[in-house]
Amino acid sequence: MKLAEIEQGSLALPEHERAALAVKLLDTLPLAGVGVPDEEVERRENELESGQVTAISHAEFLRRVERARGR
Repeated sequence: MKLAEIEQGSLALPEHERAALAVKLLDTLPLAGVGVPDEEVERRENELESGQVTAISHAEFLRRVERARGR
């Protein structure tokens, strides 16, 4: 079976089945750079403390991601 056939069949699945398949596939991959370097954490903390940036809630973050994805 070719990748294009697998992709086409997968995209035809209902949303909950696509999500389950995605989870199974992702579980087979190694974790890639999930850690954030200490320097980056410190830089972001300094930006927040100085007022250079404003924090947003997790819900607002999700809304912005959805909007950026055009949903």
